[in-house]
Amino acid sequence: MNFFIIAVQTADSGSKMEIGEAAITAIIGYAVVFLGLILLMGLLYITGAIFAGKEKKATQIRQAETVQPAKTDIPVIPSAPGSAGHVKLHGVPDKEAAMIMAIVADKMQTPLNELHFISIKEVEK
Repeated sequence: MNFFIIAVQTADSGSKMEIGEAAITAIIGYAVVFLGLILLMGLLYITGAIFAGKEKKATQIRQAETVQPAKTDIPVIPSAPGSAGHVKLHGVPDKEAAMIMAIVADKMQTPLNELHFISIKEVEK
C-alpha cells in the first residue's frame, strides 16, 4: 500500500482546530501535568515529614534511656589487698587476660599481686 495515501486520509479525517482552541488545549494539558507534579511533590514532603517525626521520636527515646541510667544497688567494692587496680582490655576476653597475667607472673617469677598491668591488647599479624 502507498503510505502517502494513508497519511492524507488520516489528516483529512480529523477535525480542524483553530489556533485559539489549540492554545487552550495545550494550556489545559500543561496545567494537568504541573498539577500532578505538585501533588506528587506534596505527597513526598508529607511522607518525609512522617519519617522524620518517627526518627526524631526514636532519637528522643534513645536519649532519654541513656540520660537516665538504670538504678542499681550494687555497692562499690574496694580492690583486694595487694591489687594493682583495673586493667583495660582491648579485644581480649577476661579468661584469656587472666591467663596472660598468670603466665607473665610465672615467667618473671614474681607474685601476681606485685605486678601492675595497665592494658592488654591482642596483636594480630
